[in-house]
Parts: sequence; structure tokens; C-alpha cells
Amino acid sequence: MSRKMQRALATSSQLGTEHELSINDKNFQPLPISDRIIQRLNGSVKHEVAFGGIKVSKELQKHVLELIPARPGSLSYLEGNLHEGLCKLLLATNCEYSFLGLGMHPLLKLEQTAYWDHDEQEYYQAYDRLFDIHQHGWLNIQALQVNIPYGREENIVSMFNKVRAMMPYLVAVSASSPMVEGELTSYMDNRLVYYRENQRQIPEICHNVLPEKLESVEDYVKINRRIYSELKRSDAEILCREWVNSRGVIVRFTRKCLEVKAMDEQECLRSDMAISAFLLALLRCDLELEEDENCLYSLLESAMRQGVSGMRPELEKLLCQAEKRATLEERRYLPLVAKKIEQGSLAEVMVQQLKETDERIEPLLMQMQWCLKENRPYIAEMERCG
Repeated sequence: MSRKMQRALATSSQLGTEHELSINDKNFQPLPISDRIIQRLNGSVKHEVAFGGIKVSKELQKHVLELIPARPGSLSYLEGNLHEGLCKLLLATNCEYSFLGLGMHPLLKLEQTAYWDHDEQEYYQAYDRLFDIHQHGWLNIQALQVNIPYGREENIVSMFNKVRAMMPYLVAVSASSPMVEGELTSYMDNRLVYYRENQRQIPEICHNVLPEKLESVEDYVKINRRIYSELKRSDAEILCREWVNSRGVIVRFTRKCLEVKAMDEQECLRSDMAISAFLLALLRCDLELEEDENCLYSLLESAMRQGVSGMRPELEKLLCQAEKRATLEERRYLPLVAKKIEQGSLAEVMVQQLKETDERIEPLLMQMQWCLKENRPYIAEMERCG
């Protein structure tokens, strides 16, 4: 790793994260009422409002709210700021709703939700015309998004390629979506199963989640230009923005950061920060990882299907390397990653719990709700949840 890249990653004090939570009734049925909640908080419907020291934003799907910290900061700042904002949100809504993390809503049927139909709806209307967004890959996905400043533009290529090579391992350890419409599937990460297909009419946009290896920043610019050309041919120039690129990591030049969005949302904010700490620490390491596209696709498929269990030895080695290069703050979060590697991703733990209770999902979701509210990781608190 270059010294300039080391300096860019020497601290995580400017990290940004975004967290997508589903809105539910007390029986954990999804409620497409994000606009009503925002109006309740703000007095009018807007796509994003400041509330409780954080930003509360709409998402494409109306049963989801996105929580964004007031500003970039350290992991501990982000965790504290976001949890305080979440608690204020719960109080402002009189605890009428059950909020959940996770990569997908495990019970949602498509007729139970809708897409945002207020300001900025023109983007979603364009997506709907092109791809028919009434599918799980649009209306039932919740990602943990981590925004990592790249410092100088010369750092982009090396950071981007490293995240690309790390992606299967990040997906494995963060998998939290083993159930669709109330049924367990053969995958631990169903969010990416649906997400990678949601724009198949223009495959250039998503590239099956895995980005191409870059040789230069211009390579990335050319990829975006190809996407824009395809969109213009489909009379969808409105979508020609840098955020339309849907790979698992993209470059946000306007924010001067890499936007990593391959990971499932976790059960609580502390677990989100643990995944983020793992990512940051690994970026400082000199890693010998697979770079061949076909091999990475195979690893990614294994991660989506099996979670941690398909690559535990490799993850154990990566954790050892991360612990050596982690900051003091990151080291406080890495034991949660170690527990995930030992016990399995949240999805794997959920599957085991469901099998032990004849697939009764409601008690598990009650525990997940409690974990989010109290900011307690499920894998560390299984006996106390609820």
C-alpha cells in the first residue's frame, strides 16, 4: 500500500454510513408509511429531514426509512449519533411501530409495499418504466452503505480494486437475508440474489454486483459513460447520475468517497459499525486476494449461498490481518466480527434459530426489534434478547 493511501486510511474520523430500516406493525407486517412518518416529524413531506440530531430520509420503498448521521465521523460517533436519533424517532412515533434492520424484510409480499410517490419520484418512475420495479430486487432490499473518503484522486484505483477483491468476504460476514416471503431459501444473502437481477434489461448498470478491475480512474469514467449511453438510448437521461452505477462499490466523485453497498444491513447499529471496522482495517492491510473476475464471481456466489461457512478459514486469516492494522477504536468492534466468523453470519444464526423453533419467525423478529432498539448485537445477546 502506498504511503498516501495509508495516510488516507490512517483514521476513520471522516467515515459516513447509511442505514435502511423497515417500518412494521406490531405483528411485523410492513407498513408503507414513510411519508406519513416524515410528515409527523417535519410537518410536511420531504425526501429528507433533519430530526433528532440525524437525517431521516425516504427510500425507494415506502416501508423503509434511511437513517444518516449528522456528519461524517468516527465509528463511535456514528454509532452514538445514530442510536440517539433512532431513540428519538421511536419516542416521536410513540413506539407505535416496530422497526427492523436486516438485508430484506423476511415476510414482505410485494403487494404490501409501494415506491415513494412524492418529491424525487420522477427517478423511480423512470426506473419503473425501464425495469418494472415491482419486484423484490427493488422493493425489498436494505443495504448497509459505507462511504470511505479516498483523499486524493490517485488513491481511487488501489482502494477500489482492494474493496472489489474483498467483496465476497464482506458479503459472507454480513449476510442477513435468508428468508423471502416467510420462507427460508438456499441462500444466506437473498438481497444480492434479487439485486443483481433488478436491472437485467441493461446489464451494464449492475454488472452482476462485482465491479471490473480498474487500471486508471479513466477506466471508471468510461464505464459510467457506457451506462449513460444505454440510458439515453432508452430515453432515461434523468438517471444519468453517478449514483446510477449499481455495482457493489462505486466512486462518488461529488462526495470524494468510495460508496460500498455490497453488505446487508445488520440487526443493530453496533453490528453495522463492526462490519465497517473490519472493512476499514482490511483496507490498510497488504492482502493477497483473488483478482480474476471469474474466480471472484465464484467466491461471491459461495458467500451469498453459504455465508461464513463457505470461507471460514479465509475469514479467520483476514481477521488476524485486520487486527494487526486496526486502529484502537476499530479493535473495540472487531470481537463482534470474530464472533460472526466463529458462529456464522447473522443469516446463519437466524436459520439455526428458526430450525430449532419449527421456523416460527415472530419470536425471532421480536428479538431483532429489541436488538435494534437497545443497540445490542444478536449473536452476543441471544439469551437476553426480548
